[in-house]
Parts: sequence; structure tokens; C-alpha cells
Amino acid sequence: METLFINGGRRLEGELEIVSAKNSLLPILAGSIINDKLVKINKVAKFSDVLYMVKILESLGVETQFFDDTLRLDSGGACKYLVKDEFTKKVRSSIFLLGPLLSRFGRAKVAYPGGCNIGNRPINLHIKGLEALNVKIEEKHGYIICDGRNMRAGEVHLDFPSVGATENLMMASVKLKGTTTIYNCAREPEIEDLQNFLNSFGCKVSGAGSSTITITGVNSFVETEFTPIKDRIVAGTYLIACAMCGGNTRLIGSKKEHNQALIQKLKQCGADIQDDKFGLSISVSSRLKSIPNIETQPYPGFPTDLQNQILTMQTITKGTSVIVENLYESRFKICNELLRMGADISIKDRMAIIKGVNRLYGANVVATDLRGGAGLVLAGLVADGYTTIEDIYHIDRGYLSVEEDFCKLGAEIKRIK
Repeated sequence: METLFINGGRRLEGELEIVSAKNSLLPILAGSIINDKLVKINKVAKFSDVLYMVKILESLGVETQFFDDTLRLDSGGACKYLVKDEFTKKVRSSIFLLGPLLSRFGRAKVAYPGGCNIGNRPINLHIKGLEALNVKIEEKHGYIICDGRNMRAGEVHLDFPSVGATENLMMASVKLKGTTTIYNCAREPEIEDLQNFLNSFGCKVSGAGSSTITITGVNSFVETEFTPIKDRIVAGTYLIACAMCGGNTRLIGSKKEHNQALIQKLKQCGADIQDDKFGLSISVSSRLKSIPNIETQPYPGFPTDLQNQILTMQTITKGTSVIVENLYESRFKICNELLRMGADISIKDRMAIIKGVNRLYGANVVATDLRGGAGLVLAGLVADGYTTIEDIYHIDRGYLSVEEDFCKLGAEIKRIK
């Protein structure tokens, strides 16, 4: 089992290029099966989740081939609509295939998805939305079985702006005769990126980035080549790391407009952040001040995927911070590990109260999920002494060679096999 070994206490200086967004790549890869023509995706970051999605596509009959970081996908021979549990138990993004398979074949049979254990993440919004399009759905023996042969365009009103449900409904609707309108949509940048990808091969989708998306059905598609946006969660994680460790760092490709909620919080605690045509730069020269209140919200609010990282930062700030997790009920698992490193944290339901301490201390800790694992890396980077992080396969799901990135910035961190 691989581990990360960190000797903390070093400032972070230099430049890093941010990779393509995992949360764009996964629905884009799933959506490629809609198109029976050639699809090329550039700048593919080979996260473990992304590689699992490629394996799932191959199991459905899609021909795939990597040329460096360009992925060629030929779905012309795809003939299967069954996604087995041997794949889905490892990656939650398998749920993104419901919509594309219904669009391509009129049917889908997908095993219940896996991924991080951060609490109840029901798929009822996906099911209810597809049923509004006249899809017949049965849940049986651990599978979601969908019959969309009589699927029709219509209106869907989401009870919550779910990213996955919004993306599934977009992809399910692109071939339906007439116009489909989805209300109360998620507004994340990755939704806009999926819209741009679908439109690149002939779909007619508009409104992504707002709360209402409209899809007009089309009958045929064309070949396409597409480059996804950069990963705002990776960029946000590295911004927080640089704020914690001090120094001066530039993140090439990161966009201010994709991380406004985080940037506002970092400036509030004393970081200097500048943006130009190349990306974002951050510098910190003194101890950070605490942020009194942080609440996770759907985009453009503060992202739940950066909650564990900014919680980690609050452990060493001057003052007390309260963090409320509104989206997932089990996203404070990192706190038990941070307590071992000297943090002062108390938990009540979905609220964490963090009293800043002067320093954290290196310890042997365990990553229990993707973003919690990232938070532990940040804790190790700033801690006095040596930190060992186990179960880092969680981290690899959303960060590409995290140890190499931080080494480029001057950290002492290595992977031990």
C-alpha cells in the first residue's frame, strides 16, 4: 500500500500548471458515447477516476487510445448498455452514464455507484428527472434499470440544483424530438463545459451557467476535438496550501471567476491574490486571520469540495472559525486525524468549531476520502516534523501526482511504495 511521507514547515514558491478538471472530464467522457463519430479529448489528466471511466467505456464497446494526454474515443461500435458493479463500486461517476446510454440506446442498466463515503448521496433526483422525460425505471438487485424507448422531451423541475442530475438530464435529452427545459439547474463551470462539449459535435444546448437549461433535440452528430477547463478544486486546494505555508506562488490556467467564493475567504484571512491572463498568484507574509463563518452552498457559493481544505487551514489561523457543511452529513471525518496533529476542533451535527493553534505536529494519519485526504496533505505540509498519510488512493482519485506538484514548489514530500 502506497503512502505519502511529508517533512513539513517549508514555504511554497514557484509556478504550477493546473490540470484539466476531473469534474468536467468524467461527464464529458460519459457523454462521448452519445456520438457515434470520432471524439478527441485533449489535456486529459489521468486521475484514477478518469482511467476507471475509460475502462467502463471500453466494456461498452468503445475503442479508446491515448496519445500522450490526448484521448481518442470511437463509439461507432458501442453496443452495450450494461455497466457492471465491478466498475461502479470503485467510482461514483458511473452514474453519469445513465443519460448518455439512454440517449444512444434507449436503455441503460447501471449498478449503483461507489466513490467516497462522505454520507448519503441519493440518486433520487436523477431518477425523478428521467421519469419526467417518460423513462421507465426499476431498481433491482443493485442495478438501476432504465427503459427510455418511449422517452420524450418535456419540462423537468429539479428539487435541488444537483450537478450530476443536471448533467444526466442534459445528455439524456439531446436527441429527443422537440425541446426539453430543465429548471433549478446546477450552475457550476463544469456544467457549462459539458454544454460546450455537447454542442461541439452538433447538440443544441443553451443556458448552462444559469438556473434554466434548454435542449433542442437533433438527429445526427459530427466528429469533434475538445479541451476541458482547468480544475478549480485542484487550483483551490493549492491556493489554500500556499496560504497556509506562506510564500509566493502562481497557478497557471486557474481562473478567478471559477473560485470567487474561495478567493474572497482567502483575502479575508490576509492572503494577497492577483490574477492576470496566465492565472492566479498568491502571496502570504504573516500569520493568517481566522474566517469567522463559512457555509458550503451550491455554486457560486463556497464549494463543499474545498471545505476540508479550508477547515485544515483554519486550524492554524489566529482566532475561532465555524464551518457549516450543508451538502453532505459525513464530511468532517478529517477532524479525527487533525486532532492527532494537535488541532483544536469540536463537532456538532453539521457544524465544526475550530480554534486556531500556533502549530500542527507531524503524525501518522489515514485518508478516509478524496478531499479529506487533500486536507491531510496540507496539514502535513505546514506541520512541524514528519507526517505519513496512508490510503492515498483516495487522493489519487482527484489529484494527479500531488507529491510532484508540491515538490516543484519546494515542499519535501514523497510517495513510498
